[in-house]
Amino acid sequence: MAIQIVRLGTPRAAGEGLRLGTVRRPPRGVRKEDYARLDYYDLWLPDLAPSAELVKLALAEPFDPKRWDTFVKRYRREMREPAAERLLALLAAMSRQTDFSVGCYCENADRCHRSILRDLLVEHGASVV
Repeated sequence: MAIQIVRLGTPRAAGEGLRLGTVRRPPRGVRKEDYARLDYYDLWLPDLAPSAELVKLALAEPFDPKRWDTFVKRYRREMREPAAERLLALLAAMSRQTDFSVGCYCENADRCHRSILRDLLVEHGASVV
């Protein structure tokens, strides 16, 4: 049993299980009833998405490594809030019982909060593929 880290909107892998969308906003131009069918997500979980302010910081062009470092520190701080900590602990525990996935829309996982989320889940004891 484990968590897979995925890009939302891409075809599902075999055994991926329930797909959780850890994004601030639903996909644009897609009807709610089509989110799962179009491989976005089965359940929206914006509580693990970075704040709107941090999303804006991360997406600013051109890419700046110092700005990314700031994003990482601030996102980690947001995930230390009690509600986020409880949710990370819950997902870590669930990963030892069932397969599921978490994801975001970003094309480059290295410049996406899902790479940091992966590390946070591991730090909370999750089984991550």
